[in-house]
Amino acid sequence: TLGTQTDYRDGEAQTDPYSPEYVVPSGSVPELLTLATLTWGRGLPAGLVEVEMIERAREKRAWEATLPAMDNASHIAKRKKMMEDMERKEWAFREQEIEKLQEVRLEVLKKLLQRREENQNELDAKRLDDHWQNHQKAKEEKIKKIQHDCALMLRKLIAKRKNVMGKLERRDIIREYTDFASQTYAPLSRIGYFPDNHSERYVVKNFYLNTFAGLCELEASLPDSVTQVEIKAPKPKSTITKTGFIKRSARLEVELAQVHQALLEKKNKVKEPKRPLRFLEKVEKPVPRPPTPILEKPSIEEEETELAVICLQKLLRGRAIQNMMFEGKEKRLELIRELHTTTLTLQEDGQLLLKAEEQMTLALEQQHDLQMHKLSSVENRLAREEGRVLANMLDFLSKELVRLQEERKIHAFVMLAERQRRMLEAEESGRRQVEERRRQEEDEIFKQAGEGDCTIDSYLEDIILSTMENTAEEQAREEIQRMAVEINDIAYEMESRRTRLQSEEIVAELVYSFLIPEAEKMAMREKVRQSQRKHIFAAHQIIHRGTE
Repeated sequence: TLGTQTDYRDGEAQTDPYSPEYVVPSGSVPELLTLATLTWGRGLPAGLVEVEMIERAREKRAWEATLPAMDNASHIAKRKKMMEDMERKEWAFREQEIEKLQEVRLEVLKKLLQRREENQNELDAKRLDDHWQNHQKAKEEKIKKIQHDCALMLRKLIAKRKNVMGKLERRDIIREYTDFASQTYAPLSRIGYFPDNHSERYVVKNFYLNTFAGLCELEASLPDSVTQVEIKAPKPKSTITKTGFIKRSARLEVELAQVHQALLEKKNKVKEPKRPLRFLEKVEKPVPRPPTPILEKPSIEEEETELAVICLQKLLRGRAIQNMMFEGKEKRLELIRELHTTTLTLQEDGQLLLKAEEQMTLALEQQHDLQMHKLSSVENRLAREEGRVLANMLDFLSKELVRLQEERKIHAFVMLAERQRRMLEAEESGRRQVEERRRQEEDEIFKQAGEGDCTIDSYLEDIILSTMENTAEEQAREEIQRMAVEINDIAYEMESRRTRLQSEEIVAELVYSFLIPEAEKMAMREKVRQSQRKHIFAAHQIIHRGTE
């Protein structure tokens, strides 16, 4: 009785197409009722399979109409033979359907197997890729370790090469304290310094803090103001200025206190009880509901009559729709046949195309497998050759490094032995000189004692001569010091009077005397190094060509 407006379309609210009720008149069997088993989603909308099923049902009905009556023996035999032929045709058709289903299942199984094989190939490729990546990572780590060791050994060789002769250098304290990366500021653990050891020496140890007597002494030394705290009562803030006006901050505090008090009173306010009504009030009664209508129960005869009328309406409507469908089919019979033939041809063409595509994909897969096999074999050979060449090169380099190290060690040993030999020779020569001097003194004493003609005059003469030599040496030393002081004074005076031109002349003479010869020496060394570099480069080329 009411009309409603919905926000949805009919197509959105519709689920399955509507199938109206129908009534079949007695004595008639409409063809459309044979399709009553088809529903939406199960046969509808009709496809090629449903059309074939409808055609077979029509052929079967036509065949049943041509069956002879069972009134004599000849008709019975003929009917039996026709039924056997029809049964054989149905079995053959059933076998064709089973074969089609088996082919479809085989195709599905092939696709599943192909998909499984593709997934397995992908997994194998992924595993191989992961394995290869792991090998590459290990290879890179080994190369990094070799490079690190090589750099470490080179640094050690450079450090050894700086002091090949083994000379002892004095400690340069100024350079160590100016360089913040030196051992003075940041000592290394490998040299023998461990900063974590003896850490307790950095702990503050105080007699006044670690002992009870020290604490008592410290407390006695403190003034009374530290131990006895005096608390003074705070003075109230003045809210009035010198001129007699109230400050703004005081007014704001008073207003805030009033607001706070009002809020507390409102919060703690007690609810007043309800007062009784002073006057009567009229209570309106609700409008009474209308009585519920009571439907009279119809009689059984009327109900049966109504059901029969509904059934007749359904039959009439169904027959009308059946006639409309039959007329539409008769009008478009040629179009249905044309569609039937085109679908069959399209199916055959599609099967041929599918077979051609399968053959093409198989050929491409075989070609791809062959190419991958060739590439993998080539890569394996290249990797093998690269590994062999790298192994030979690394072996050669390691042997050369060992040879250089041994050569350096032997050279160092030779230099140490030479130095020790020279020191021993110097000590031996010193001992020989001492012995020679002692022998000469003894010979001289023996001569003087043996001659017997040495007198006190010669002895005094020797003493006077030695005293004169010592006095002359002291006077010469004093004279030299005096002359040095005079020369220094003259030099300082000349330097104070010296002009810029004279300074430049002196600098030019120094440069010409010291720097220019040194630069010529460096240029000559560079020329010699360049001439030697050609021979070294040629030797390296010969060595690398041999290794390659």
